[in-house]
Amino acid sequence: MTGYYLLALFVAIILHEISHGWAALAFGDTTARDAGRLTLNPIPHIDPVGTILLPVLLTLSGLPIIGWAKPVPVNVSRLRRPRSHAVWVSLAGPATNAVLSFVGWILCRLALALSPGASALNYGGSFVTVNLNYSWLFNLGFALGVVNLFVGAFNLIPLPPLDGSALLERLIPTRNLGSYYRVRQNLLIITMVVVLVDSQTTHLLSHLFVTLESWWWSLL
Repeated sequence: MTGYYLLALFVAIILHEISHGWAALAFGDTTARDAGRLTLNPIPHIDPVGTILLPVLLTLSGLPIIGWAKPVPVNVSRLRRPRSHAVWVSLAGPATNAVLSFVGWILCRLALALSPGASALNYGGSFVTVNLNYSWLFNLGFALGVVNLFVGAFNLIPLPPLDGSALLERLIPTRNLGSYYRVRQNLLIITMVVVLVDSQTTHLLSHLFVTLESWWWSLL
């Protein structure tokens, strides 16, 4: 399943970023389009560390895979209603991951439907398929579903630079935004260090991944 998970993550994080640009364009900001970042060609969106190196290292370490693509440029000041529309631009990423997770579910159901007598079982956290003829389709759908669910949920954490921080920012009074932006610069570094280095955080993320994986499997 390792290859399927890496492929699913690649799709998840790149389409996640592209969706930010499309949402911004819908609300009046053409920055991403002008920079050529609305293309489905993955090359302009690849970040060597976040898209390739980190996911591979996490996979080899047996940890939940997470990563990022090159951020799509968004000029919030060019949005028609900057504060409100910035929230929707941020939420476009997790929303896209939710849609992709649903697509994964459809692929799994299709694989089961094409295999008479097939079933998907959960034996105490061990996922087993029986009489499955299209295992590659099922594995692809499962990886796409679980990874996108995890990426979407992770990005909703209300800490910069994650998308959930846009909700937090929207609740801050305009007069206090200057102070928030100054603090946010430090939070960017702290968040990334904690996520990548702190063992307790890694354990929590592993637990989140397993929980989402079990829940998603139960939908089959």
